[in-house]
Amino acid sequence: MHIAGEMVIGQSAVMGREGQMKAIDPSRNVEIDPPFGMASAADLEKACSLAAAAFDTYRETGLEQRAQFLEKIADNIVAIGPQLIERAMQESGLPQARLEGERGRTVNQLRLFAKVVRDGVFLNATVDSALPERTPPRSDIRMRKIAIGPVAVFGASNFPLAFSVAGGDTASALAAGCPVIVKAHPAHLGTSELVGKAVQKAVADCGLPEGVFSMLIGGIETGSNLVAHPVIKAVGFTGSRFGGLALMRIAAARKEPIPVYAEMSSINPVFLLPGALKEKGAQVAQGFADSLTMGAGQFCTNPGLLIGLESAELDAFTTAAAAAVQAKPSTTMLTPGIHKAYESGVEKLSALEGVTLLAQGAPAAGCQARPHLYSVDVDTFLSTAALEAENFGPSSVLIRAKTAEDLKRFAEHLEGQLTATVQATADDRDIAGSLLPTLERKVGRILFNGFPTGVEVSHAMVHGGPFPSTSDSRTTSVGATAIDRFLRPVSYQDVPSYLLPQAIADNNPLNVPRIVNGELQAKKA
Repeated sequence: MHIAGEMVIGQSAVMGREGQMKAIDPSRNVEIDPPFGMASAADLEKACSLAAAAFDTYRETGLEQRAQFLEKIADNIVAIGPQLIERAMQESGLPQARLEGERGRTVNQLRLFAKVVRDGVFLNATVDSALPERTPPRSDIRMRKIAIGPVAVFGASNFPLAFSVAGGDTASALAAGCPVIVKAHPAHLGTSELVGKAVQKAVADCGLPEGVFSMLIGGIETGSNLVAHPVIKAVGFTGSRFGGLALMRIAAARKEPIPVYAEMSSINPVFLLPGALKEKGAQVAQGFADSLTMGAGQFCTNPGLLIGLESAELDAFTTAAAAAVQAKPSTTMLTPGIHKAYESGVEKLSALEGVTLLAQGAPAAGCQARPHLYSVDVDTFLSTAALEAENFGPSSVLIRAKTAEDLKRFAEHLEGQLTATVQATADDRDIAGSLLPTLERKVGRILFNGFPTGVEVSHAMVHGGPFPSTSDSRTTSVGATAIDRFLRPVSYQDVPSYLLPQAIADNNPLNVPRIVNGELQAKKA
């Protein structure tokens, strides 16, 4: 497929005329052809008008047709072949194996949502039959969930496929019945065009209205105007706290405020309990270093904090972790801007009073990130706000605590996080049990004896958490329930049977699970 520098607006491939931008090869810090035209106000208006026109038709597509559409997107992405991986490597500096795995994750989550759509559980179809003989009488009341409306999705810098044009936000919004307008990330312009045209082709292949999908290219102004547009009813965003808060302010200032589902900032603490350090300290140290440096540390679940009780076992772990980090190479970061921010963060950490540098990885060159491991005592951490700032990249801080109560104080002090990891054995049951209630309040995912990098796409996964890890702790951006962000309930009271939507019509023509008069009725086999 030829990369032409074009946007996707409905079934049109459009060369923007509001200036140009190019992607950058971070490994060489050079621009990559072709130039991409940026969207004008008219381009944005056209995409939004098409989405509005498509909405009522698309949200009532049959479940099987919508599922097949999601599967067709997956098939079309796979059909791009090696070109997609090669362009993504060039634009991100990420290795081939990582991107091939990410492509697999991208198509698998599209297929997961196809299954979610076919299952029909997401509709929450509910029927409360009329009770005319009751005093007072009860009306016939039925309820289903419907798509919220056109959704704006922002491509993420650190996942050029899985959190981008056809990533989890797009997949879950399309599954819900929402048209999607993507703002492509400027770091992945060629990758975005390839995937955007694969989605565009799937829309045509499945005979859907052209406004079901568009992809715009532009800067901050384009993104801001998209969120402010009255057609848009929700926003999906993965990125910095600064960017997420900016979009939230725009959405809140609208005449009709809308939800922004933003995944923003997390440092993902790891609790090193005594039994685990005694039994497998060296193994945990190596696993930590591997997790810390995976993808140059550019994961939202990167383990940015460790905490353990002072002991000979913690000393041994510290020595092993420092050696493991020191052995790690420096690797290319996603963009020069991200690299500059990481280097600034390392400088700030190194300058903080009471912070000790334990280890550095191999020397870096160009846009490469050098891994860093620091140490600090728990009281200094609790009194130094700068130590709580996310430094996006392969740096982490080991906190030395004196008592189990210090671990609880630390847990209570934390901001909201995506994850918390507990390294423990059965001997640590009391300490681990005392931490769990606090961690449940603070994070979206609690792990035992693993590491947080790597987020399984499944029905039970939660990739969310209290602020500032996300803007809404009730939701997830990964997993089957991510669809719930883009749905809302509608109740139908005494509506004539010939006007009822199929999900709640008599005799259950869609054969979806329903709650009827308080009793769950499963699908017929």
